[in-house]
Amino acid sequence: MIRGLIGLAIAVALGVVSSCGYHTVGAATHLPPEARTLSVPMFATRTDAYHTEIALTDAVIREFAARSRMRVTPAVGDNPDVVLHGTILKETVVPLTYNTTTQQSSSFLITLVISVTLNDRDGKVLYENKNYVFRGQYQSTTDLPTFLDESPAAVDRMSREFARALVADVLEGM
Repeated sequence: MIRGLIGLAIAVALGVVSSCGYHTVGAATHLPPEARTLSVPMFATRTDAYHTEIALTDAVIREFAARSRMRVTPAVGDNPDVVLHGTILKETVVPLTYNTTTQQSSSFLITLVISVTLNDRDGKVLYENKNYVFRGQYQSTTDLPTFLDESPAAVDRMSREFARALVADVLEGM
């Protein structure tokens, strides 16, 4: 009797755990199981910003390479199994705080709006999000002799955050 109850409790516990959405890495819902190669060509941009597309593309390639078993390349010419296209739709930089002593802005907020589409070899859309929005803040140096532009570092941080979110969405089916 007790063994039967213990067995039943174990079966119920296993049933509950198996239905919680846990799955192994690589068991993606947005990638076909036979996908072995992924191409991530340079992100397009509809902005005047400089180098943001490079930072985003590099971060996405690194994150997919680290978190998946696929061979990830920026080249499309190798006839990859899946291709991820990205476009920076908007990049804005606005003052966030103002220093009344120097009469200058002392911190800024960067906002990126990014569209991505993941297609298989035949062009079928496997995943799409046309409205990723990421924001990052950075401080401005007001002393001209020691001025250091912090916006590239902020874009790099945002690129890594974006890449982590995108790869999680594609690999974990979120």
